[in-house]
Amino acid sequence: MSFDTLAPAYRGLELIVAGRVLQRARLAHLANLGVRSRALLLGEGPGRFLEALLGHDTRIHCTCVENSPAMVKECRQMLRHRGQSSDRVRFLNIDARDSRHLDGPFDLIATHFFLDCFQHDELEQIVSGISNSAAPGAVWLVSDFRIPARGWQRMRARIIHRLMYAVFRRITDIRAERIAPPDPYLVRSGFQLEARCEFSHGLIHSDLWRLTR
Repeated sequence: MSFDTLAPAYRGLELIVAGRVLQRARLAHLANLGVRSRALLLGEGPGRFLEALLGHDTRIHCTCVENSPAMVKECRQMLRHRGQSSDRVRFLNIDARDSRHLDGPFDLIATHFFLDCFQHDELEQIVSGISNSAAPGAVWLVSDFRIPARGWQRMRARIIHRLMYAVFRRITDIRAERIAPPDPYLVRSGFQLEARCEFSHGLIHSDLWRLTR
């Protein structure tokens, strides 16, 4: 799986296709994080959440796991362009399924529009591995697409998902063909859902999970 092809145009494509709703989802719980010192961001892409997080908390240090070298390049360029110091950011160009190189514990984990790239068996591996690097009381932010329970919203979401996966499977070689909610794996790893916001008629959700074990 690689997003190298999309990297140079990703920010612009997001604005054209989805407007600002994805960024609203990423930032939905930013004001409710409390004091955090070490953040783990997975699949951060060109760094839209990273930029906001660094500006929100001038003391936090971030580790960004990104499998696409082109996306890491875009993220570094964004930091320079915004005048943000990269001293508080560490980039790991590794696969998220390999958690051996993570230097936890982390008290904030963020996966924004990332977990939807994986199938159930991959999700279980990722969530379990990342959870081992979570500090007591850690917060995990999850923003992703979803399928509403009923009505025209469900039909609309299914059509959008079908188109979305058809395009991304062709361009990025992801294995997933449909959404696999990570909720059961988060619960199994000791996280509890504290807050959920929905956007675009239930097509998108933004969650705040907290480690309770």
